[in-house]
Amino acid sequence: MSYKIYDGAKIINRDNLTIGHNSQIDDFVFFNCGEESVLGSFVHIASFCSIIGGGKLYMDDFSGLSAGCRIITGSDDFLGGGLTNPTVPDKYTNVKKSTVRIGKHVILGANVTVLPGVTIGEGAAVGAGALVRKDLEPWIIYVGLDCKPLKARPSDKMLSLEKQLLADLGIDLESIQ
Repeated sequence: MSYKIYDGAKIINRDNLTIGHNSQIDDFVFFNCGEESVLGSFVHIASFCSIIGGGKLYMDDFSGLSAGCRIITGSDDFLGGGLTNPTVPDKYTNVKKSTVRIGKHVILGANVTVLPGVTIGEGAAVGAGALVRKDLEPWIIYVGLDCKPLKARPSDKMLSLEKQLLADLGIDLESIQ
């Protein structure tokens, strides 16, 4: 398997991380791999991103996080079900861990925040600065702070280019994952 994690990236719970072929984690990324984190092939996590919360993260092939994205896989209970602070022993807190799923060919623009439990459908694109609080449909472009759908994103060209790239590189992703 070939992938690149730059020396300036901080990876916590690295034993819980699986990375596919030709993926990259840039300098200045903070990544708490939590319970489980699986990055597919050709996945990119840009500088100044953070993945926190202690839950699970799944990023499918050809997905990417632009600079400054925040992926949150768990959160304190803000309704008073426990104390809220990472310095407090677990038995006094009520941290809710969940799963964030980022589909194949998804791109998140700079400084997008994804909250716990969200699934982003294949091919979705999210514009800079959006807050993703709920699941997103496949092959739609979303924009604005409240992540509103803008228009469909064409899949045929991207999927064709994917096949061409893999053929040119002689890579069968099914056989290496």
